[in-house]
Amino acid sequence: MPSKTHVQVETLYAHHHGWLHGWLRRQLGNSSEAADLAHDVFVRLLGRSTAIETREPRAYLSTIARGLLVDHWRRRELERAWLEVLARTPEELAPSPESRMLVLEALIKIDQMLDALKPKVRQAFLWAQLDGMRCPQIAERLGVSLATAERYIAAGLRQCYAHRFGDA
Repeated sequence: MPSKTHVQVETLYAHHHGWLHGWLRRQLGNSSEAADLAHDVFVRLLGRSTAIETREPRAYLSTIARGLLVDHWRRRELERAWLEVLARTPEELAPSPESRMLVLEALIKIDQMLDALKPKVRQAFLWAQLDGMRCPQIAERLGVSLATAERYIAAGLRQCYAHRFGDA
């Protein structure tokens, strides 16, 4: 016997999939990508453990779809930046197609991990790790105490560790 969630998702799909696909197609300008994202919206609904909002189904579905669109555009931008780097790489130093995909997947995972950080934590962490800034400089730039800057960097490191090795 199907669960209540499955029945709700089936009903939403039957009544609103066509509308959602059209809405996504207008956002993306691509029917194939729109179909993939529409599918992902319903897969996400099936994975929910909380009740599904059915009073305003189109608003509910479009909210989920907007989040997926942001992820989609972010991945596309990362891929574009990576392809630009590859285009400037001498052919003899260019990575294999498999290595290219592995790097792109790693970049997407890193981006997702960084996106999960609060903005000030992310900024402090990036300044420390990429720019080599010291805690006093970071504290001054962010307008926070030295201890707060240290906590921000530590939070970024903990997130990296948890992302890499699981919540330990």
